[in-house]
Amino acid sequence: MAVGRGQFFCCYLHALERLATQAAPEDRPQPGVGASPGAPGGPTAAGRGAMFGSSWRGPGRCRCAAATRSSDSGEEFSSPGETTQKTEFPGIKSLSHENLTDSLPPEILLKVLSYLDIFSLLCVAQVNKLLRRLANDDVIWCRIYTSEFRRPMWRPKPKQEEARPAEPRSVGHWKKMYFRTAAVHMYKWRKELNAVSPHTGLPQQTEHILRSQNLSWELRLRDVGGQESRHQPSRAVFSKTSLMIRWSDGSLAAYQDISSLQLHAIHRGAPNTPGHTIPGWSSLLLDLDVGSAPSQFLGKSRLVVLKGFPHGVVVGTWRGNHRVAFITISLHFHKLVERSLLGSPTCLYSEPPASPLTDPSDLQLGLHGYTLHFVLHNTDACIMSGHFHQLSCCPAWIRDGLVGLTAISRTNVSQHRSLSGGVRMPWKNGELNGFVENCCFMTLTLLDQFQQPFWCESAPVCVTPDHSGDHFLMTHASAHGRVRMKLVWLKEQRQFFLVGLVVSVSVLKVNRHFGTEY
Repeated sequence: MAVGRGQFFCCYLHALERLATQAAPEDRPQPGVGASPGAPGGPTAAGRGAMFGSSWRGPGRCRCAAATRSSDSGEEFSSPGETTQKTEFPGIKSLSHENLTDSLPPEILLKVLSYLDIFSLLCVAQVNKLLRRLANDDVIWCRIYTSEFRRPMWRPKPKQEEARPAEPRSVGHWKKMYFRTAAVHMYKWRKELNAVSPHTGLPQQTEHILRSQNLSWELRLRDVGGQESRHQPSRAVFSKTSLMIRWSDGSLAAYQDISSLQLHAIHRGAPNTPGHTIPGWSSLLLDLDVGSAPSQFLGKSRLVVLKGFPHGVVVGTWRGNHRVAFITISLHFHKLVERSLLGSPTCLYSEPPASPLTDPSDLQLGLHGYTLHFVLHNTDACIMSGHFHQLSCCPAWIRDGLVGLTAISRTNVSQHRSLSGGVRMPWKNGELNGFVENCCFMTLTLLDQFQQPFWCESAPVCVTPDHSGDHFLMTHASAHGRVRMKLVWLKEQRQFFLVGLVVSVSVLKVNRHFGTEY
């Protein structure tokens, strides 16, 4: 499984400190190698080229040297079972077995490595000794450090400090500084997440942390031919429990050509950094196979048709040519900060499995003490918001592997809620804009009896007629459970009334969470 950013902070910081004391003398870099410009003993271009060009020999170079010596002595060398092949042109040397990185000057390799992000740089360092030394170069890590953690402006030092000679920095100083500073920053925002809202059960500072970390959201679309296109969002809207992002730049591909959709959170470091060219850390938030994922028809207008996909994805296509007009994704706040900052570019963030919570009264009394925060909304407004306490279910009510929790009962008129502003999904593409009726987003946060998040999800839903014809339904189903809403249309007020809301949780999810055997 891919390693996330948080594990990189801990593992590499401990490894760097351990290698400083356990490295063998022949493996330690020469004094001054990799030092930042202007530091005592800093390398010159000739010094680096001499050290990396002469002291390291890869397997490919050894074979070429042996072949040259055999050719000079007039002997032909070939391994058993192979036939000796001579090149057509005697003046051209064959490069089939030569490591091309050995033939490049270290300065060129350093320039190439300077364009890599941190994740790729750490992976390249595992290839061989040469790339490990270059990937640990202090010049590269100094630029990474100053790019992400911008230092305050330079101030003249006092005279007593100017007279003191500067202490030489050890090799790998800036790499250690980066991981130490990153660990401190991670501790700070983790501490801010401890402030939980009693109303929603989610951290109160989620929006503040995401904005302060200078995060951006990148949509990556891959077509059937394997070509990838990257798109920046046109709009991002925060609500109390979710983040909605929309892409409508006009350069989206045709719907039938899209094979997969990925959403990444990009942490680009300090803004407005002079000479900032270091790519940011990428965390994979969503990976959707458009071809095989189940889709739902949400509605249509005169110009666009909406389709809903898992993980809160809505795709709008033009009715004329079926090209994508816009893509909207709704992300629940639960663990969104961790998924955005501690994830991996290739694998979704996941926390280690926790031990099941136990409640001895559960088997006798059934599921009890649940709290539901439920919101119907779109990118412009909140349609309905409700907070429901002390939801419970007896074991005898379990049907079809689902535990039903009734938040709004049809017989209890005092619980009925009106949907204000109309159920609609607004959209925009350039100068064109409009809305699709009878569809919106649903965001639910279900807390267990210990007031811990149990089921958190944000997904698109649409209004469909009931089989009786007098009522309307809004439903959503996933691997975690099912949501069923019953609505009534009031002609005089020209609005919907929510007269029934039942949240059904999977029994398998309940048993894993509590260690029960329902």
